[in-house]
Amino acid sequence: MTQTIAPRVRTVVLLLLAAACALLAGAGPASAHAAVTGSDPGQGAVVQEAPAQISLTFSEQVALSDDSLRVLDPQGKRVDSGEPSSVSGTTYAVRLQPGLPDGTYTVAYQVVSADSHPVTGAYTFSIGAPSKTSAAVSGQAADDGVVGWLYGFGRYVSYAGFIVMAGGAAFVLACWQRGSGVRPVQRFVVSGWLALTAATLALLLLRGSFTGSGKVADIFDLSLLGQVLQTKTGAALVSRLLLLAAAALFIAVLFGAYDKREDAQEKRDLTFGLAIGGVVVAAGLAASWAMSEHASVGLQAGIAMPVDIIHLLAVAAWLGGLGALLVALYRAPADAPVDARAVRRFSAVAFGSVLALIATGTYQSWRQLGSWSAFTDTRYGQLLLAKIALVAVLVGVAWLSRRWTGRLAETVAVPAEREKERVGAGAGAPAVSRTAADTDTDAGADTDADTDAGPAPAAPDVDAEVGHDGSDSDSDKQPASEPADAERAAQLARQRAARDTARQKRLRDADPDRSGLRRSVLAEAGIAVVLLAITTVLTQTEPGRTEQEAKAATSAAAAAEADADASGALTLDMPFDTGGEDGKGVVTIDLDPARVGDNEMHVYVERPNGRAFDIPEVKVDFTLEAKDIGPLPVVPDHIATGHWSANGVQIPMAGDWKVDVTVRTSDIDEVTVTKNAQIG
Repeated sequence: MTQTIAPRVRTVVLLLLAAACALLAGAGPASAHAAVTGSDPGQGAVVQEAPAQISLTFSEQVALSDDSLRVLDPQGKRVDSGEPSSVSGTTYAVRLQPGLPDGTYTVAYQVVSADSHPVTGAYTFSIGAPSKTSAAVSGQAADDGVVGWLYGFGRYVSYAGFIVMAGGAAFVLACWQRGSGVRPVQRFVVSGWLALTAATLALLLLRGSFTGSGKVADIFDLSLLGQVLQTKTGAALVSRLLLLAAAALFIAVLFGAYDKREDAQEKRDLTFGLAIGGVVVAAGLAASWAMSEHASVGLQAGIAMPVDIIHLLAVAAWLGGLGALLVALYRAPADAPVDARAVRRFSAVAFGSVLALIATGTYQSWRQLGSWSAFTDTRYGQLLLAKIALVAVLVGVAWLSRRWTGRLAETVAVPAEREKERVGAGAGAPAVSRTAADTDTDAGADTDADTDAGPAPAAPDVDAEVGHDGSDSDSDKQPASEPADAERAAQLARQRAARDTARQKRLRDADPDRSGLRRSVLAEAGIAVVLLAITTVLTQTEPGRTEQEAKAATSAAAAAEADADASGALTLDMPFDTGGEDGKGVVTIDLDPARVGDNEMHVYVERPNGRAFDIPEVKVDFTLEAKDIGPLPVVPDHIATGHWSANGVQIPMAGDWKVDVTVRTSDIDEVTVTKNAQIG
């Protein structure tokens, strides 16, 4: 039964560790990328005079390089001058060359947000009037390619390694000191150290390409590595490597000198020293994340960083300890099983960790959401509510584990005492007095034990010890027979030891209380996997505070647009159908400021599904029938796909104007649609 379940448990443990990094990735007070909250000139704006500079405002502070802000003219040539700089707070600007001609300009940005992620994007504005532009900006961010995937994977592995190493070591030192000599637990903790070390080295190499070009070829560029070492993130990664050297010494002592120490007082003193040193090293490793991510910037950074460290340590103690407990319950040898006291101690540690997570998580949620309404009005808040519900379920299952632990503590002593008595009685009998018949009887009774212990050694050849005539040979009476007897005794002793170990394992596995504890702990791990899957989505979701700020900015922009419309801007949407292939669509006329005198007109042609498309010809006529004026023809210039524009459209007087738009979708398919509108 145990052999059947163990592979499933290993799978759950691996899933738990792989998903645990997602919880830690969200340990900082915010984990979404920086977002552009404003620009000057704005997106799609048309200014009459060339600005001296362009500026961008982000939702948080960002790191700049020489090429972080670029401005391209309609031919794709750079027209920015000098290096970008911080203007104030989260606003950054770059100066433009003087005397720029009219046309459409492209602003491209690539910065590094406070959570160490590169943020890229582009938008356009126009001077004088919109024009065609050949400027091409890659739409793929640096973290969307192979390098970005590798960097994200390395980051998650580093979190998982920290959980396994710190949580597993804490479980051994605080809950089950005998576990320092159990090989599966040792491998569990050492694998965490190896994963964290390898991931940290990989992150150092990937960092330069990740925040720059995103090219695989730049991973081993030593000049980029030198630049990374001068950044906050690079310093944090180097500090983590130095602390990992101290962690290696800690692990060596824990699984070496500490395990071999027999004097009780000396072991207590060493336990105290290892506990102090382990907490210091683990806190330092947690700080290497807190000092380089969102906890170090923004609102109340002085409070957020210690809170972030406590959060990371609590997650490691809980999930890493849970992983170590699973390994101990399923993989520990039969002669050194994890006992009820160890499980009770871990239960207390896990309870304290959950309390710490609730306290620190509440503070972090406040920083993330900012208001109660964000719980229900934002996607982040809704996911957070689902996560809180799962945590409640997990705590309920943990309470069941505590009940199984109590029952195990009441019954575990009885089988142990019986086993001691049986082993003691068996050890008192002379080894050579056991006959072949006894051996066969034991083997028949302990078929499962022999199966678990492996094939038994071959029985000694009787003819080699007894003469063919049934009498002892002369050689049996010589001292040379003593080594053969010793070898046979050793074989029988090994057989008895294997049977005793298998019997102990069978008795342990048959204990219903221990089986119940295993199932409940396994259920905890399964729920944790689901919980951490939700947390993975959370870490990729825009925080509620940022989302609400974006909604507020959108509302403000809509209000400004409404004000512009109230001041005279005019928009007309007119469906058309020329009857031919691709003959259906919607033509939109934008006239600004829709007053007497000069006006700017934009014409947009879209398919019924809202996608822009080009047509051979579009014309607009303005007629004021009440005054017998017109038609006044306007032939706009093609700007981009589905977009035409005309400047200097003259409206001679105010009135109810008829706007005729002629749309031709082929050589023979043409239609004119009409709408009336008050202009002026």
